[in-house]
Amino acid sequence: MNADSEKMNIDFDKMDGLVPAIIQDADTRQVLMLGYMNAEAYAKTLAEGRVTFFSRTRQCLWTKGETSGNFLNVVSIKNDCDNDTLLIRVHPVGPVCHTGTDTCWGEENKSIAASTDTPANPLLFLSELQDFIEQRHREMPEGSYTTSLFRDGLNRMAQKVGEEALELVIEACNGTDERMIYEGSDMLYHLIVLLTSKGLRIEQMAAELQERHAPGWKKH
Repeated sequence: MNADSEKMNIDFDKMDGLVPAIIQDADTRQVLMLGYMNAEAYAKTLAEGRVTFFSRTRQCLWTKGETSGNFLNVVSIKNDCDNDTLLIRVHPVGPVCHTGTDTCWGEENKSIAASTDTPANPLLFLSELQDFIEQRHREMPEGSYTTSLFRDGLNRMAQKVGEEALELVIEACNGTDERMIYEGSDMLYHLIVLLTSKGLRIEQMAAELQERHAPGWKKH
């Protein structure tokens, strides 16, 4: 869970002790449901890493999934500009709505696997990974390999991308598929670190490739 979640100043007084909490899939960005939290529900959500709401009907706390097993495992929590609405990104376990649909609006959420936290499309994880790397860049925690890369500077980060690219080429020519995937993952991780140091995002590369795929595209 995003460590910044615990530092937020949430205005629970504006709506008689409650704030709306928008629940969004961390991978697909699909909006899943809307609930309400009081300070106690928020604290329990932080402590357990699973979304807990305050039920306005029953006037008590309820953890989503406590009966069905369809928990909402928290990835990050953000406050809005007025400090009175939360955006909670989650990995949902199974359908979110009590009617059995993926969302409370009856929409399909393609990342949901019926009984696991693992997203169906791991490509969507790349944005989440860069979010995490950006957090490392802001906080620079001791003992983190990512922190050490940022401290070593741009030239070292660029060098690591080159070294991992060479390892990938070696495995592609003379190694196994498994090792090729391993070294390619190393290269991609170091590339995202390099992008982060330059204030760029992996999505910008995806957008560039998308543009190149369009009919009539010409090389710059």
